[in-house]
Amino acid sequence: MLVVALLCLLFYARLPGTFPSEADYRAVSERLRAELRPGDAVLLFPWWTERARLYLPPEVPVYGYFGSDRDDLNAHPRIWVLGEPQLPNADEQGFLATFLPGRTAAGQPFQAGNLMLTPYTNGRYRPHLFVASEAYARARVYLESPDGTRRPCPFDGHAHRCPGPPHLYVAPEWHEILYEPRHCLWMHPPGGKDRLVAEFDNVPAGTGLRLEGGITFEYTYSRPHLSNIHMGVDDARSGQPLLDVVVPQGVPGVQKAEVTLPAGAPRTVKIWSQADNPELRHLCLDVFALGPAGGSL
Repeated sequence: MLVVALLCLLFYARLPGTFPSEADYRAVSERLRAELRPGDAVLLFPWWTERARLYLPPEVPVYGYFGSDRDDLNAHPRIWVLGEPQLPNADEQGFLATFLPGRTAAGQPFQAGNLMLTPYTNGRYRPHLFVASEAYARARVYLESPDGTRRPCPFDGHAHRCPGPPHLYVAPEWHEILYEPRHCLWMHPPGGKDRLVAEFDNVPAGTGLRLEGGITFEYTYSRPHLSNIHMGVDDARSGQPLLDVVVPQGVPGVQKAEVTLPAGAPRTVKIWSQADNPELRHLCLDVFALGPAGGSL
């Protein structure tokens, strides 16, 4: 027991030496600010080293959450990894095994104390040619019955608000889906066979139409009386279903599907959600028109 106690004391005595100083953070921030390009992002390693956010340039997106090592981060052509490999249990080799596929170092690492800043070209990058959560203000939103009857959801300058309970609206919000903060469209289904629909014009053809969404993390528990959510995308003119994804009750995480739109004229699409029992079906989703991997806008 005495040996264990001494080892514990030694561990805690050495621990402060692994922490970056304020000067280290400022040096990294200055280096990053000097070399930033449009579309860059920062990935924290380990993911829980949140203190760095206080010092990094506010214009650069910073990612760090459980599982962020494996995410594509496909909105960003270049990713700066801000690492603290000297921290206990940092597991740099495990991080690199997850992070590196499809990515290559784009410069020499910059070291400031125990901080290491390294740029990587993101081979998983795909140009975002349309993002529903960014275009929400120009959407046409309505509740749609199976017989085609529509009840409009007027836009009040902040959200498209539907007749009925106050949670029936469409607007971009920040929500957590299995630890991941997401800026996505709130689209709580109305219940029964009715659908909540957001209709968008000018979605580019010849792209990958991608649907991503899930139940906000605090509402993913399962109950026998709850129902699955259906979310999907239809072609508004022809009525052709393009994507239809089931979000199972009690299953956390982001559900994803993608279809390739043929080349041609831009599309008008209907993004929708439906659940027989709307109780606790707190759905947040987004739809993207993506260019090819490694492409440019």
